[in-house]
Amino acid sequence: MSDSTDQNTERSMPVMIHTQYIKDMSFENPLAPNSLRAGKTSPEMDIDISMESNPIEDKEIKNLFEVVLNLSATAKHGDEVAFIAEIAYGVTVSLGDLPEDQHHPFLLIEVPRQAFPFARQILGTITQQGGYPPLLLNPVDFQAMYMQRFGKKAEDAA
Repeated sequence: MSDSTDQNTERSMPVMIHTQYIKDMSFENPLAPNSLRAGKTSPEMDIDISMESNPIEDKEIKNLFEVVLNLSATAKHGDEVAFIAEIAYGVTVSLGDLPEDQHHPFLLIEVPRQAFPFARQILGTITQQGGYPPLLLNPVDFQAMYMQRFGKKAEDAA
């Protein structure tokens, strides 16, 4: 493939991912080593997923944004917390020629959808390194989450 073809494809894409990174990560294992002893039942899991988007000022790149996917998992045995795992996974993207009224849903549906497998893998790794089986989250419907949170705003934009 020639360089001019690569450049044309790049220009026609509505989004360019510039960087992906761990913005913040935490793992707390307050009951270890007792929580890791054989014979323990599986803990109850509370999973929280959220995302946010903020514009980034840049003289060179138009429509540059940071999108942060936040994953939090709390495992409990009764009232006692076995572990808390949290990750804030950041992605910087520019939106090219995407119409402005499509920025918000694109940033909070499509970008988290692209970032989720990476953040999920990191969450699984840190829980495994904490002595537990890897926590593998099920796929997430970011469009449904977006509609639940911004439904009226999304309908008005459409």
